[in-house]
Amino acid sequence: MQRTRLDTLSLATHSALTGLLPGGALQAGVAYSVIGSTTLLTALLAGPSADGAWCGIVGMPEFGAEAAGRLGVDLERLVMIPYPGEHWLSVTAALADAVTVVVAKPTGRVREADATRLAARLRQRGAILIALGGWPGAATRLTMTESRWSGLGRGHGYPQARIATVTSSGRDGTGAMRSAQLWLPDDHEEIRVATAGELSGERHHLLGAVG
Repeated sequence: MQRTRLDTLSLATHSALTGLLPGGALQAGVAYSVIGSTTLLTALLAGPSADGAWCGIVGMPEFGAEAAGRLGVDLERLVMIPYPGEHWLSVTAALADAVTVVVAKPTGRVREADATRLAARLRQRGAILIALGGWPGAATRLTMTESRWSGLGRGHGYPQARIATVTSSGRDGTGAMRSAQLWLPDDHEEIRVATAGELSGERHHLLGAVG
């Protein structure tokens, strides 16, 4: 499998996340970092995948392909390398030559020099990296700072929906800070921005629980 450079400089991501990204889209040749949520990472991946981009997953044997499919990821255009071992970085770099978006879970601390070399590879190929965890020089870092599941009763029931606070910051944390309240997912397994009424209802529910 081999591909050429992207014809465009940006790729649309999930509509619920556009307000968290500079320009409202993923930029070609750029690395992103996602902290605290595989679902959030999958949502970033869903937009390019649904638009026909080939995507790759490196070092994530726990990645739920079935759940990703329900969120809009095209499984027929998804390459998974769950156990790259100690060569995960070279596997990630090689995959960037073949697919548009590479998702990688670092197995240890990423050295600045290695990140710099991979950044040059991304720019040359017009590929996008989404790292699960910290990544040196990431253009944008998305972090799930708070979350609450609904669907649980008093000692019974199953988690059905999660409302979460997601923040984004620019390179090295010095860029503009953005924040959004998202369903990750809602009770229909959809990812979307929470409405004002839903947020008000959540606050009322929490106050009732405390009382």
